[in-house]
Parts: sequence; C-alpha cells; structure tokens
Amino acid sequence: MKKESVINSVLSVSILSVLILAAIFFIDTKKWVGIVLIVLGFLHLLVLKIFRMQIKSVLPDIIFGVIDNGFLVIGALIGAEFAGIFGAIVGGAAMNAITDGYAGIFEGWTAEHLRKYKIKERRTALSTAIGKMAGCFFGAGIVLIIAWTILSL
Repeated sequence: MKKESVINSVLSVSILSVLILAAIFFIDTKKWVGIVLIVLGFLHLLVLKIFRMQIKSVLPDIIFGVIDNGFLVIGALIGAEFAGIFGAIVGGAAMNAITDGYAGIFEGWTAEHLRKYKIKERRTALSTAIGKMAGCFFGAGIVLIIAWTILSL
C-alpha cells in the first residue's frame, strides 16, 4: 500500500469524523438523531463518489456496518433500560462483539456474491473505512428512528 493512500485515508476519515462530531453536537432534539445519522451515512457515500469509487464495490462494508451498529444500538438501548449509562455501555459492547461476528458473515457473503456475478470489488483502506462508517450510520440511524417512533407513541 502506498503512503499517499494511507495518508489520504487518514485525512478523509479524520475530516469526516470532525464533521460527524460537529453535527451530533448541535442536535438539540433526540428525535432528529436517527435522521442526522442517516444523512451522515449519505455524506460518506458522497465522499466515495468524490474519490470515484463505486458504491457497489463497498457494499460488503456497508452491509457490515448496518448489521454491526444497528444491533449495537439495540443492545445499548436495552442495557440502558435495565442499568442506565453503565448498562448501555455493557449492552453496546457485548452486542458489538456478537454483531462483529454476524456482520463478518454477511460481509463475506456479500463479497462472494459480488465476485460470483463479476462485480468488481476493489476495496482499499479508504473505501473499506468509508463504507463501514456509512453502514454504521445507516444501521444506527434506522434503529434510532424506529426506537424513537415506538417509544414516543
């Protein structure tokens, strides 16, 4: 791997991270969190397009992120209900370990599926990082929108 691509990857992920933290910091209502996370997921896809990367080629990473963070948030919400902040941390951490395994299965299956149908899958440090981040935002955002809808009824 070239030094330039690692530097580009670190810079891109760092810039996105600052934007993410800024966006989340300014959310003043819980009901907007899920929507903002989904928008941030699309922002990551835009970055992939700017770097001329096909979204199809990072689909395994996006799938991984959706499963990983979607279920992590469920674990955190359940843990918070039982034991507050500590429960949310324990529930999220435990669920993250479990979902990494399951998400890895689906990430691998999706990669195999893409290769089977001759869809180019050229993952790089940058595309893998951005793809997983996008998927994580989509997964967390969807779960939080559903949770907010159910809990606010």
